[in-house]
This record gives sequence, structure tokens and C-alpha cells, in this order.
Amino acid sequence: MEPLGIKGAYVVSPRVHGDSRGSFHEWFRADALRERLGHDLRLEQANCSVSSRGVLRGVHFADVPPGQAKYISCVRGALLDVVVDLRVGSPTFGRSEAVRLDEDNRRCMYLAEGLGHAFLALEDDTTAIYLCSETYNPPREHGVHPLDPALGIDWPADVEPVLSEKDAAAPSLAEALASGLLPDYQDCLAYYDKLGSAFL
Repeated sequence: MEPLGIKGAYVVSPRVHGDSRGSFHEWFRADALRERLGHDLRLEQANCSVSSRGVLRGVHFADVPPGQAKYISCVRGALLDVVVDLRVGSPTFGRSEAVRLDEDNRRCMYLAEGLGHAFLALEDDTTAIYLCSETYNPPREHGVHPLDPALGIDWPADVEPVLSEKDAAAPSLAEALASGLLPDYQDCLAYYDKLGSAFL
């Protein structure tokens, strides 16, 4: 479990045991996550998303507190998983990082509360599964347009993005900032402290 350049974001590279029968790996270990974060991942919801090539979901985030931490894996196909620091006042505010998750590398991503999340399906029938610390709560859920150049996301040029109506209508980073929609870094720090987080 290695930290990315954005505080609160990690990539997990499990050890995959393979033989002529297939393979086995642990895609989630509560004890390992607890050791790194300083608290348990509160599990309130588990999602499964199946996407055609080019489907782009996000950038999604939730109000903090309580926000919504996520632990994401790709069990079929391949996706480009992206974290965006949307916490106003953060040293890395507006920065994004992308990691390829696929059925071969079996990598996972952990994103703390307050961070934005998006992914692009690179193959048909790409299947993502993710654990969430809070249930979906529409009034507290928001988005930033994933194609906003201000985010600096290096989406693959050979994949034509397909967005939902909701994501296509999402505000730019500047618009979300001006409207007061984005989470505050100090509020996030206070919430992490309440959780007992060790990563900040």
C-alpha cells in the first residue's frame, strides 16, 4: 500500500498467486488498511459498476463531514482511476493523479473523504467494485466536470469519453470553488482527526 502525491490517496498492489488453475489474491485487508490509516474503513455500502469502453464516471465527491471514503478495484477489463484533490486550502488543491486498475495487475485505490474520484473504462464490460464508508446521499453528493482542463487529467487520447447527463452538466473546478461547493481542507483534517487517521 503506497501513498500517492495527494495526501489521503493510496494505491494497493496485492500479491497475486497464480497457477494452472487460475489465481488468488486478497483485494482487501482491514488490518493492513488500519495500520496505514490509523482507523478502520467504515463499510456502509459496496458498489459494482459495469461500463462500456469510453464511459467516464465522475469527478464525484461528498460533503465533509462525513464525506465518503472509497476503496476501488477492477475485477474485469481495465480502467483509468483518478483522484482529484478538491479540498480547498490543501497544498495539492486541484491536483490529480491517475492509476491503471485492471484484471491483470489487480491494483486497488483508496481515497479519503473529501477527495474527488473519477474513472474511465478502457475496455468493454469493465467492472469496478468499490467499498464506501457512507451510503449514497443525493443531497450531499456533488461533481466537478472531468474534462475541465484545470484538473490536468491526462485522459487517453484514443478513447472517446461518454458522460452521463449529470456529469456532463457538472461545474468546472473554478465554478465549484466560487459557489462554495468544495470541501474545506481544515474541515477534512478535523474529520480525519476524529477518525484517528495517521496519514496526515
